[in-house]
Amino acid sequence: MEWRGARGEAHLLLEDGTHFTGRAIGAEGAVAGEVVFTTGMTGYQETLTDPSYFGQIVIFTYPLIGNYGVTPADRQSLRPQASAVVVREAAPQPSHWRARESLDHFLRRHGIPGIEGIDTRLLVRRIRREGTLKGVLAAGPADLDRLRERLREPLPRDHVRRVTTPVPYRCPGPGRRVVLVDYGVKHGILESLIRRDCDVYVVPAFTPAEEILSLDPEGVVLSNGPGDPLDIPDAVFAVRELLGRVPIFGICMGHQVLALACGARTEKMLFGHRGSNHPVKDLLTGRVMITSQNHGYVVARDSLPEDLELTHVNQNDGTVEGLRHRRWPAFSVQFHPEARPGPDDAAELFDHFFKTVDAWKSGRGLRHA
Repeated sequence: MEWRGARGEAHLLLEDGTHFTGRAIGAEGAVAGEVVFTTGMTGYQETLTDPSYFGQIVIFTYPLIGNYGVTPADRQSLRPQASAVVVREAAPQPSHWRARESLDHFLRRHGIPGIEGIDTRLLVRRIRREGTLKGVLAAGPADLDRLRERLREPLPRDHVRRVTTPVPYRCPGPGRRVVLVDYGVKHGILESLIRRDCDVYVVPAFTPAEEILSLDPEGVVLSNGPGDPLDIPDAVFAVRELLGRVPIFGICMGHQVLALACGARTEKMLFGHRGSNHPVKDLLTGRVMITSQNHGYVVARDSLPEDLELTHVNQNDGTVEGLRHRRWPAFSVQFHPEARPGPDDAAELFDHFFKTVDAWKSGRGLRHA
């Protein structure tokens, strides 16, 4: 089994002029993207294959990454979605019975460049102070002047269109019929629905409301996804048309889309929430959950309309983590109840959604079970 290839020099340049030099991992090449960091100690494969990271250069704050290797069982999409990887140290040879390849080989196989051997603490402190920065990462021979020119080029904004399924597909099941709107869905969300015996129809991000309703769903789940929700106004319009006609559960990007559809506002965060250790308080029960998160935008708390009730807040910074509609069966969370990676503290939200679906079907209530 091939674990690790030969290494050359790598460079990471930031738009503020900062320049890091380290050792190359993964594939040779140069990519530009938004430089973000994630605080999880494990789950690097789930992170890299999460479509919400599409087009981003991901820093892992934990100092040793790759020590248990890579296995197809942990992937959240068919290939890595991040543009590049930044680590303090990449384990040269994994030690775990499930490992099928090393992180380095996995990245090379998929054409993803990376850098190791730099001071990731210094880099993360800079981002926490200055905010998320654009960067260019080059593994292998590089023209530094050309890399600096790339920093002045705008980044693409059509992320959802590039990760959503191009055509609808079905995962048959004996239970409730659910339409899953794919803004960049993780396999974990689909698996959570299948595990509950759902008959799942997955549809593209820009599917109109009437087309969704023509599938006769008992509920609609709005998935996670990359980028700014304001870049997908057609999706917001479709959700606005669905309100009051079918129960809705929004996750991450889906949470933001639901909020926009109800008249709230979203805004870019300084450096976002990314990792598997974010504490969130459920205001309805007083319980605090440790959650998995990945987002750079947030629903503005001061923009919530009368129809939206705040249900969850982030314990670190007080930002909006959950909402529910006061009149219609619709609720959402900013975090990932399916985790992948992270603790499953919030997995019961899927069951709560189906209680809401059953209550709506029986006519026992317009809002929530």
